[in-house]
Order: sequence, then structure tokens, then C-alpha cells
Amino acid sequence: MTFEFDPIGVIRTPYTDSAPYQPIADDEGDFRIALDARFAAGLSELDAFRYIYVLYVIDRVAEKPSMTVPIHWAGDKAVGVFASRSPVRPNPIGLSIVQIRQVVGNEIVTSGLDVFDGTPVLDIKPYIDELDAKPDAGFGWLGDLDDREHLLLHIKGVPHPY
Repeated sequence: MTFEFDPIGVIRTPYTDSAPYQPIADDEGDFRIALDARFAAGLSELDAFRYIYVLYVIDRVAEKPSMTVPIHWAGDKAVGVFASRSPVRPNPIGLSIVQIRQVVGNEIVTSGLDVFDGTPVLDIKPYIDELDAKPDAGFGWLGDLDDREHLLLHIKGVPHPY
């Protein structure tokens, strides 16, 4: 079974050659989601929410996916692709949670997004605290690593001294 999706717009970011691994909330630059005009009415009441899920196409990865992914920042530990946040996946679908700063016309101004400028958007959904926050989520295999706090900085893409 195959599926086809039509993008609903594009993401605008300052990133053209490299992007962070995860969204950085206070990142500097212009971050926005520009929807095709035909979808503008779908933004009604979205600004009543604080955060959104953004689903997009990871359209600039040339590598073929592997079912095992090396985690270089964790001493070359290898995990299954579905236990990772690698952008090299069987279906190149990305997911980010970002803060809504403003909705203007057919655009959503957001906090930092971790994608390249021009990335196609597939969907947007509101993040709802009672439904989406899972306080018992834990750290999975990350919890077993030595120096977890330092390694979390790598996962988040936060610049820091090594």
C-alpha cells in the first residue's frame, strides 16, 4: 500500500546548509510556516493554543535508511531506527513541537524550528497539555548512558563545551 501527500505549505527558517537536531525555543532568526492560501481558514482559533505539532517532509536526506542507527554522540552506540530520532527513516516524515508566536493571515510565526528553509509542511496539530504531556515518559535507552545530562545537550543540539 502506498500513500501520496500534498504539502499544505512550506517552512521558512534561516537554515540553508545545516540545521539543529531539535527545535531550539529561543533560537534567533525568522521562523514561520507559510500555508498555501487555500488552507488559511484552517488556522482559525489556532492562536488560542501555545504549542503545535508540525509534521513535514524530510526532503533533503540522500542517505538510504538502515534499521540500525549509530549514535555517534553516545560512544557509537547503535539502536534501531525507530528507537532514534535520526532523520534517515523509511518514510521521511519529520515531527517538531514549536511555540506559536503569532498567526498572521496564512502564516504562523513560531519559535525555532529544526528544518531547512523551504521544507514542505504536511500537517499542523495543536499540542494539548492534558493529552500530550506524558510525565512518566522517561528516557528509554538514554537513561542507561553515563553522563546523560551532557549527552542530552547533544540530542537537543545545544552548543556547549565538550
